[in-house]
Amino acid sequence: MKILVAEDEPQLLRVLTVAMEKSGYEVDPVDNGQKAVEHAKENSYDVMILDIMMPVMDGITALKEIRHSGDKTYVIMLTAKAEVDDRVTGLDSGADDYLTKPFSLKELLARLRSMERREDDYTPDELAVGDVKLKVAEQELDSHNSIRLNRQETQLMTYFMLNENKALSTQEILNHVWKNDEDANSEVVWIYVSYLRQKLQSIQSSVHIEGEKGGSYQLAK
Repeated sequence: MKILVAEDEPQLLRVLTVAMEKSGYEVDPVDNGQKAVEHAKENSYDVMILDIMMPVMDGITALKEIRHSGDKTYVIMLTAKAEVDDRVTGLDSGADDYLTKPFSLKELLARLRSMERREDDYTPDELAVGDVKLKVAEQELDSHNSIRLNRQETQLMTYFMLNENKALSTQEILNHVWKNDEDANSEVVWIYVSYLRQKLQSIQSSVHIEGEKGGSYQLAK
């Protein structure tokens, strides 16, 4: 998993980063909310961990900006014990969970492992970008008309729609969509991108997938 962690206490940020990297996660550490927003716009993450009290831009404001952009990434807020109102505000603003400081590092890592096992539980039942909708469970893509997708196409389209307007490298796509298939390669990604392009055209959607074989791909409208 790729994780964005925003925390202004240098020692805690360092401890969190080292612990998560030792657990096999890719971590982007930042020390304020504005940097978190900028990273979220440019990169695809599986989880974002945001402290509430940060300089330049606080965690709640950063979360609101991230959600306003359409980003649906799972967000864990870090709060102090006295910040009950902030916890409520954070959840109302789009946070999925929170941890109260001081928290157990073991608990955070356990939650991340649990998320890995239950990744499908955090995917919305329906996604929409521009004039196209994806009914995830039904594996159906709708615009001016509709078309069915297979399982792999659905997973790839879901990943694109959760990361609208973000350049996703071939390796990132392999890591997320074909993570359990050691034989998958850039050729497989290209083939399925081509399938989705054809299906988007067939339902007359203005949404399209940009990018060239072996490089990065981006869902645009």
